[in-house]
Amino acid sequence: MPQVRTAKPREDGDTEVMAGVPLATPPMEAEGRDELPTGPGWRFEPKWDGFRCLAFKQGSRVELRAKSGKPLGRYFPEVVTSLAAAKPDRFVLDGELVIPAGDVLSFDALQMRLHPAESRIRKLARETPARFVLFDCLSTPRSGPLLEEPLSQRRMALEALVTDIDRSELLRLSPWSADRDQAQGWFGRVGGALDGVVAKQEDEPYRPGERAMIKVKWLRTADCVVGGFRYDRAGKLVASLLLGLYDHAGLLNHVGFTSGLAGMDKKALTAKLEALVQPPGFTGSAPGGPSRWSTERSAEWRPLRPELVVEVRYDHVTGDRFRHGTGLVRWRPDKAPGQCTMEQLGREARPSRVVSAVTG
Repeated sequence: MPQVRTAKPREDGDTEVMAGVPLATPPMEAEGRDELPTGPGWRFEPKWDGFRCLAFKQGSRVELRAKSGKPLGRYFPEVVTSLAAAKPDRFVLDGELVIPAGDVLSFDALQMRLHPAESRIRKLARETPARFVLFDCLSTPRSGPLLEEPLSQRRMALEALVTDIDRSELLRLSPWSADRDQAQGWFGRVGGALDGVVAKQEDEPYRPGERAMIKVKWLRTADCVVGGFRYDRAGKLVASLLLGLYDHAGLLNHVGFTSGLAGMDKKALTAKLEALVQPPGFTGSAPGGPSRWSTERSAEWRPLRPELVVEVRYDHVTGDRFRHGTGLVRWRPDKAPGQCTMEQLGREARPSRVVSAVTG
């Protein structure tokens, strides 16, 4: 039997093994790049926006482990039940937990699962069941542990295992391609419905905890109204611009911020913004309160007349807001503020739609 490859032990000291693989095994990770790699031996897969998860099964027991090593099973009982009902009696699978909401994926729905009340979790599991998108296999009943085997062998084992599992609405097999041009074309074909593309070497073993893959994210842009700003800690110069988009009712809603103002004349920009200060700034949802690092002056945001428009680059949308800070691309004096609407926000699509799109 091949030696099981492991990374540094986790701090919790968990040494338990299931299906021949330690429960403390962290998933293999990816390094961000601007372009997909070239050359032979690469395989490309869609990148999914969810909770990374290793699923362990041995007998009737199923364990879901997050990238951090923390158990996830109690938060996704429907996935545990689906895996427990599968015919194979032991395996270790690598994949992503996602929750479709209509035609898109909802990261908010994933976060809502991390709730202390079991009754609340069970209710959400019934109303918004998660999907487990599978893309790697660390152990099967036929092969035993596979961490030292190349990706090509692990993928074959995964596909064989999936055929042995009773088809479940909650389990999805992620597609792949060895054709870089085809993978590059996914961005144009699927657009904002795709979170990005992951590239893996087909002859590489599974390397727990290491950045042994490459990910290229689909970065989107949006034109936003500057509805307000915050000062820096000293309370003298602008630190961030507060961004807004109009909804169907014509209300300007706060959707995020950009603090990428490096290289700009902040003194001149601050003076320009202060000349536009006028309540209310945002007529729909407004910015939240201060953080614990804010000073009295920087904690308060200044509302602006909705006259300035900027183009920003973002990666994810969660609940009609940019999940992370955005990058300032350029000012848009040619754009009317009323043209900056919520329709610009791209959201990742449910697995069935992405799989259909990338496989043609």
